[in-house]
Amino acid sequence: MNPKVKEEYKRKLTTVEEAAKIVKSGDWVDFGFGAGMPAGLMNAVADRRNELENVNLRDTLWLPPSDKFVSEEGQKVFTVNSWFLTPRTRKAVNEGTGTTYPEYFNEIPGYYTRYLENDVFMVSVSPMDDHGYFSFGTAVTYHRAAADKSKKVVVEVNENQPYLYGNTFIHISDVDMIVENHSPLPVIPAPPLTREDEIIGNTIAELIEDGSTVQLGIGGMPNAVGYSLKTKHDLGIQTEMFVDAMIELVEAGVITGKKKSIHKERIIGTFAGGSAKLYKYMGRNPMFEGHPVSYTNDPFVIAQNYKMVAINATAEVDLTGQCASEAVGPRILSGTGGQMDFSRGAYKSEGGKSFICLHSTAKKGTISKIVPHLTKGAVVTTPRTEVHYIVTEYGIAMLKAKTLKERANELIAIAHPDFRSELKAEARKLNLI
Repeated sequence: MNPKVKEEYKRKLTTVEEAAKIVKSGDWVDFGFGAGMPAGLMNAVADRRNELENVNLRDTLWLPPSDKFVSEEGQKVFTVNSWFLTPRTRKAVNEGTGTTYPEYFNEIPGYYTRYLENDVFMVSVSPMDDHGYFSFGTAVTYHRAAADKSKKVVVEVNENQPYLYGNTFIHISDVDMIVENHSPLPVIPAPPLTREDEIIGNTIAELIEDGSTVQLGIGGMPNAVGYSLKTKHDLGIQTEMFVDAMIELVEAGVITGKKKSIHKERIIGTFAGGSAKLYKYMGRNPMFEGHPVSYTNDPFVIAQNYKMVAINATAEVDLTGQCASEAVGPRILSGTGGQMDFSRGAYKSEGGKSFICLHSTAKKGTISKIVPHLTKGAVVTTPRTEVHYIVTEYGIAMLKAKTLKERANELIAIAHPDFRSELKAEARKLNLI
């Protein structure tokens, strides 16, 4: 290791308790994304809640097991401002003690550059290499932009954070303080696959051609599609999220990237959400590259992939094809995310396809998720003009180049049989059939 770099590391190394003191009352503090959140630093900042006032926290996909910020006591001091919700932040936002940003995922780095101010950026990174570089590892997303805009940068070095190739690095000269914490990274367990997931996965897999480049979104159904692709050949990956299904497909020889138009033989993504096995598998693996979300989710970049396929999930679809994927009525569940980025980019690619999938019912079959109108207060995540295919366990509705009446008939046909008569009656009232 370069002696100057080694000396600089020693000089900047401190304890999490000392580093937490960099946060002052009135500050804006960014904690990074998902498994890139620095658990030790977060706990140390939360433990100072009796010393601080009016601190704004900015986060995405909150995974570390710390509820101190959103506890009754914590909410008197800290306000959560989230790009994408998890159960830890959902309650605060829906009760009005926190808030969220509506945005296209690909635009977030530009928001830091053009609009946002932040006083402190705290993030988990891999151990430093011999040249003084840390890797953001499991979460590249907007971290470089946030670091560049922040007045102070504190990195939490964790040996479990993978050293990921690509555009993932920050140099020690751009860091103000260093702490070490080697606790296990938070994981996103793959939800158990239901019968409906498997049917949807197999249905979509039949339409994915050999040589396609695939994006898998968050949730059980996109993962089910991944596990249904084992008979395919020479698939590529450009995605926002690295998931566990990709490991099996690589080891089975399904994912090779040999037919990709750009980044041949490379799996391109911006964050990982899965198991410790996935995080370890990515580390120093030349096949995996991380890039900022402004690149991975740019519809223009996505569209350059030959036969690009996007697979995402939604919560509710109306009879014209509007998809509400981030909320049920006014109750916010997650965030805008990258669904629109990939829906548009995939459709624009040569031979591309965009699938949005959902179970036909909710609440043990008592509610149809294909509805005449979106629930009052719902947010349209993907407008009807951008929707290509809608998929349930009852089939596929292809909506491009279809009239409103044709769309209504297509969607009713893939609704649960128990609700089709009711949907037809409502569609007639709306003059849709």
